[in-house]
Amino acid sequence: MWLFAYGSLIFRPGFAYIERRVAWMHGYARRFWQWSPDHRGTPEAPGLVATVIAEPGAWCGGCAYRVDAAAREGIMAALDQREQAGFTRVEVPVHEHPSRAPFADATVYVADGSNPHFAGPMAAAEIAATMATRRGPSGENVDYALALADALAELGVDDPHVAEVARHLRAHGP
Repeated sequence: MWLFAYGSLIFRPGFAYIERRVAWMHGYARRFWQWSPDHRGTPEAPGLVATVIAEPGAWCGGCAYRVDAAAREGIMAALDQREQAGFTRVEVPVHEHPSRAPFADATVYVADGSNPHFAGPMAAAEIAATMATRRGPSGENVDYALALADALAELGVDDPHVAEVARHLRAHGP
């Protein structure tokens, strides 16, 4: 069983895995367009976290985890709880590189525009300004965004949206 990670699961998976590798998902782009009332914000002042939006031709880089099938039920129950604020499970083919054929189908959590916590399109400066003022049970919203930017850099994944938000955060500070 494979899981695809594009957000905090990259740098804080929270489950045991057999294998981790750089992976790509076709037809989606990562955006900080999902309100987080439960992890990086509160119901009164939600933070912003990454989701993926359908975008023809786009490639979203992250990592894929291979987990033991015997642990599947427990891992999925924990992830369903973690990703409860508007995320649903989707199965997608994952690739080692955009130029290669898929190596597996993976479960990914997607929060699209039909969920009540979808923030929708926002400029990078607005996203950064919002993040600078938000904190939740999982910590500072700024820390989440910068940890994601750093994790993507370590994987060799270039994501202009995440990089632009991180530039604003680093330039202006929280």
